[in-house]
Amino acid sequence: MHQGRIVFAQLMDYLPKGEFRRCVKTYRGDKYIKRFSCWSQFLSMAFAQLTYRESLRDIETCMEALGSKLYHAGIGTIAARNTLAHANSVRSWKIYADFAQVLIQRARTLYRHDNFALELDETLYALDATTIDLCLRLFPWAKFRKRKGAIKLHTLLDLKGNIPSFLRISAGNLHEVNILDELIFEAGSFYIMDRGYLDFERLYRLHQFHAIFVVRAKTNLQFRRLYSHRVDRATGLRCDQIIRLTGPLSSKDYPEKLRLVRFYDQEHDLRLAILTNNVSLPALTIAQLYRSRWQIELFFKWIKQHLRIKAFYGTSENAVKTQIWIAVSIYVLVAIIKKELGSKLSLYTILQILSVTLFETDHISQLLTETDTIDVLSDPANQLSLFNF
Repeated sequence: MHQGRIVFAQLMDYLPKGEFRRCVKTYRGDKYIKRFSCWSQFLSMAFAQLTYRESLRDIETCMEALGSKLYHAGIGTIAARNTLAHANSVRSWKIYADFAQVLIQRARTLYRHDNFALELDETLYALDATTIDLCLRLFPWAKFRKRKGAIKLHTLLDLKGNIPSFLRISAGNLHEVNILDELIFEAGSFYIMDRGYLDFERLYRLHQFHAIFVVRAKTNLQFRRLYSHRVDRATGLRCDQIIRLTGPLSSKDYPEKLRLVRFYDQEHDLRLAILTNNVSLPALTIAQLYRSRWQIELFFKWIKQHLRIKAFYGTSENAVKTQIWIAVSIYVLVAIIKKELGSKLSLYTILQILSVTLFETDHISQLLTETDTIDVLSDPANQLSLFNF
């Protein structure tokens, strides 16, 4: 199937083109378009992401240098910087958001039977947000503070595969706790959150959906201890208590009992106070669940490395959202390919390999399953930096 074909073309074969056409048709993305279609736009942006191009001019120059290889890669048309800039600015970002969701659902299906480190059958989600700073002069729509612009990326990460199951791009001044109002909670699933999401009214609603939360408590938590369980302090545990909130507002917002687990994280020298509505799991498992939240921090690290200000190819809101959603699509595509090929390599290593072989004619399965076939670049600064899992 892929014999003698360029690696980039082999990668794009894993994309469901019928679904892409459906997304384009929904938003009439190709109406009145004769040459540079939405598919050409996606391929050009995918090329830019995978090769870490710095600007529209950089994209155009590199495409011109590739010459006939571009045709054999399936890209065909060289993306003139003005053409790509216009497409990113005017074609709805929702096309690429919807297509990313198609890939996300496919990836989650592939990874749903994977064993998480704690060997729990339930779905485990980590919820967090990160702020991407922008220059207010160049991005006037992204108002954050008086002299500072920013957008906020809210993500619900499925820890089985580290696939973003929910992603929302908002203004930088939207508090992350408001995202809890947009989520549809799944009964029996775990939601692991930092203390920025500690809103007892919202957590009680999550509890009423029979979902489980694991959230870091604030230092000023007002409560009354009902009873304590013994803990092994050698494991880092400091206490395991059943409590009832006593604050004038919190006690009304969350009228039922809660569990408080205190844990000392020696690796990061952190003392954690963790609240949960789960009373059956061992206290150490609750602490380990919260520590697994660091996976989403690593996901955000990739996003920030890959979407630095100077790497945004447009300044309009539509262009920025288009770039983010296509970047997420590429992230998820690589996760799909890794799973379908049964590769033992990390996503980071896979992206290193792809960055130096993208226009070679090696079979992709050989590249990604034989760990000693290529001496990959060691400097992550020029790579699409993804974390191990």
